[in-house]
This record gives sequence, C-alpha cells and structure tokens, in this order.
Amino acid sequence: MNLIYYIAFALTFFLLAALLLAPVILRPSPAARRMLEMAQSTRPDVRSVGYKERIQRTILSMATALQARLGLTEDEKVKQQLLSAGIKSSRSMNAYAASRFIGPVIGLVCGSLIRSNTVFWALSLGAVLYLVPDMWLRMKIKKRRERIRKSLPDALDLLVICVEAGLGLDQAMLRVGQELIISHPDIHQEFMQVNLEQLAGKPRLEAWKSAADRTKIPEFSLFVSMLTQADRFGTPIVRALSRFGDEIRLKRRQRAEEMAAKTKIKILFPLVLFIFPCIFIVLLAPAILNIAKNMQSFK
Repeated sequence: MNLIYYIAFALTFFLLAALLLAPVILRPSPAARRMLEMAQSTRPDVRSVGYKERIQRTILSMATALQARLGLTEDEKVKQQLLSAGIKSSRSMNAYAASRFIGPVIGLVCGSLIRSNTVFWALSLGAVLYLVPDMWLRMKIKKRRERIRKSLPDALDLLVICVEAGLGLDQAMLRVGQELIISHPDIHQEFMQVNLEQLAGKPRLEAWKSAADRTKIPEFSLFVSMLTQADRFGTPIVRALSRFGDEIRLKRRQRAEEMAAKTKIKILFPLVLFIFPCIFIVLLAPAILNIAKNMQSFK
C-alpha cells in the first residue's frame, strides 16, 4: 500500500512540475515569436494544425491557467523584485515562480521518506525550500545594489565629461552606458533601460523615476531628483553633476571610514575565541606540564 501511495504521489508531483515548467520549456524562441508576429494576418486560418502543435498549445494553455490560478505569475511585487535583481526575461520569471511551488513539494516528498519524525522533517524541509528562492533573490538584489552604488561616482564623472564636450543629457547617458558595459554592467543596464523607455515614448522624468524605483538606492534616487530639478528649473547640468559627484565621493569615503572603524570592534570576537586560547596554550602549557611533573615527584 505504501509503494502505491508513493508512486501516485510521485506521478502527481511530476505532472504538476511538468505543467508549471511547460511555459519555460515549450516557449518559442524570441526569433520564432518575432517571425510569428510579422506573419500574423487578418485572413482566416485554413491551414492544417499538426498533432504535436495541438498538444503543445494545450499544455501551454493548461500551464498558464494553473500558474494564474495559483497566483505565481500575477504578483507585481515579485516582478519588481526580479527587475531590481536584473532579471528581465519572462523565462527566468517563470522559472522563479515554478521554483516557489516545486521547492516545498520536493521538501514534503523528501521529508515523508524519513521514518522518524516524518511530519517534522516534511514541514521543515518544505518551509526551507520555500524560503530558499526568496533568500537567493534578496541576496542577488543586495549585491546588485552595492555594485550600482560603487559604480555611480565613475558614471557621474563620465557624464560630466560628456556634457562638457557638448552632448545633451540623454545622449550623454547613452554614451556613458555604452562605455560602462564591461566595467560596470549593472549601471549600463539601467542607463540603457532609461534610453529604451524614452525611445518608446515614455517621458524623460518618468523614465528616470522608474530607474530609481527599480534600484531603490538612496544615492541613485538623489541622482534622479537632482536631474529632475535641473530639468524643471533650468539649472546648469554640468555644475549640478559636478557638485553631486563630489557629494557622492565624500559619502563613499565616509562609508569606508565607518567600515574601517567597525573592524576594531569586529576583530575582538575572533581574538577572544580563536587567537587568545592559542596564545594561552603556548604560554601556559609548558608551565602546567612542569607543575604536574613536580607534583608527581612529591608522591
């Protein structure tokens, strides 16, 4: 009876996983989607659809309906977090949404195979595997924000040089984004995204605000606010960028000094736990051995 139960459970899990991953596996390539969009016509479709294509279309529709019913693809907050982490492809978003559902199921299955404390292990592994994608996403967001924060002073210096050379602000941001593609790819993605949004017809101020909402970095938000005020009130952009670059570098220097001051406190813990015991062993061990040897001679 237990064998039949496990086989049925494994089959159910396999089918659910296949339905959730179907939009990722069976999704056509960007080139194929582009060709389909170009080949679309208002004429009635009289072509014969093959059996394989009908099955693929049915599986995709079922998988999309299942993900929408489970609420794995409609969470705007998760989409914003993925964009903040630099994940923009729909395939990666679907994979992340599927992992949030498949992980707990795998944990429950693995926990049910443990004979002792089955309920505890099943719930614990399910909860851990449910939290793993979120922890990975938060870590990725934190690292990307730190990289953008470190690359912002260099981008400001290049912006000042480009604007002083006679380029407009939009052209300067585009040029800076192209120049930083190797050294600072994250700030390159943000600048190029702003340029693409403006080419699509989005107003300049809204495109900058969208970039600030994606990154959620105080320095980048101040940078966007400075650009907005300079655009509205006609402030000379070169002077504003130069002053803001000096402020950003001063903050970075102060942050480095703060981290250096914290190391004096942080180093106490390894000193007390690891270094001092070794020093005591080296200094006191010979004396303790000599005392023990002398005590044995009195007997």
